[in-house]
Amino acid sequence: MPHDLIIYDCDGTLIDTETIYAEVNLKAYHAIGLTHWTLDSYVDAMVGIPVTEGRKILEREYGGPLPPEFESGIEREALLRFSHKLPTLPGVREAVSLVDGTRCVASSTSLVPLKRNLTTAGLIDLFDPHVFSASQVSRGKPHPDVFLFAAEQMGVRPERCLVIEDSVPGVVAARAAGMPVVGFTGVAHDKARIARRLTEAGAMAVIDHMDEWPAMVMALRRP
Repeated sequence: MPHDLIIYDCDGTLIDTETIYAEVNLKAYHAIGLTHWTLDSYVDAMVGIPVTEGRKILEREYGGPLPPEFESGIEREALLRFSHKLPTLPGVREAVSLVDGTRCVASSTSLVPLKRNLTTAGLIDLFDPHVFSASQVSRGKPHPDVFLFAAEQMGVRPERCLVIEDSVPGVVAARAAGMPVVGFTGVAHDKARIARRLTEAGAMAVIDHMDEWPAMVMALRRP
């Protein structure tokens, strides 16, 4: 299965922002009375989708518009934590560098913070200027738009792309784009459950550590 382009998700795949976002968001949800939200429910409902879609989910749960400064407060707290520490996942730079060929990033995060986070984490040089965001298309994941946009910008047919994703919406989006996708459980707190959900969503394989990625790509490239 030859591939002309590898598309990387960012949050939870290259950079461990998901752990911080989960802590900050759950604290904010509980503060406005949504105390039934757990880490599992947050992961299942929110990870991998744009902020605008997450807002709709929360407003339904809250029963109306969210309190003033709710979202900006979350973003301020997350940015404060990111400024102190924004770690890459173990082995990311080595694994990405070992996989030859064309690559890019396609993420649900808005373009400006996406590039800022990649820069802070010391990974921007691996991808720039080929960094694409759901903020550049009409619909975010689980719709295929951002993956199709990335493939179009890179001049590669969707079926010649390979995606690596840590979220169910991301896997669904890749499959809807006609792209094979590998799941990643590196930051998952319940790895067996997330691996099962990624597989059910359409991931052709699942890896738990970036050390496994180069060999996985080589295996998938074999006729």
